[in-house]
Amino acid sequence: MKVVIALGSNLGDSTSILNQAITALSEFITNSRTSSFHTTAPVGGPEQPDYLNAIFVGETKLPPLELLKKLQGLEAGAGRVREVRWGARTLDLDLIAYGELQLESDELTIPHPRAHERAFVLAPWHEIDPEGELVGYGPIADLLAALEV
Repeated sequence: MKVVIALGSNLGDSTSILNQAITALSEFITNSRTSSFHTTAPVGGPEQPDYLNAIFVGETKLPPLELLKKLQGLEAGAGRVREVRWGARTLDLDLIAYGELQLESDELTIPHPRAHERAFVLAPWHEIDPEGELVGYGPIADLLAALEV
């Protein structure tokens, strides 16, 4: 199944943290591509440093909730602590899309509920998958263009 994962970090050596996460993701996601790293201002939450963001696209055989648990394990392994909503973090891994799946549960919402309005997700995704589409919202190129108006 094609998956799109957003990576972010704004605590510690963010470049190293994201590179380690990409290596770890490659252990259970194949045929992957990773965008360049983008420095972006934080959205919402308390005052905090800028983020380093990227998008990782690939194929996995893991079911969505198992993939989510793997992502959360990588975050924990990088020292992520969930104390403040939208607060600073060593590593943030968001499952943006999982094939054509649309899912809303207590544990997981796919596609990510705010991906369509976040340039820090759409711009790097468009960089490596210009024909990509966000299920229920349309082509990434159109969503990104609408944000830049």
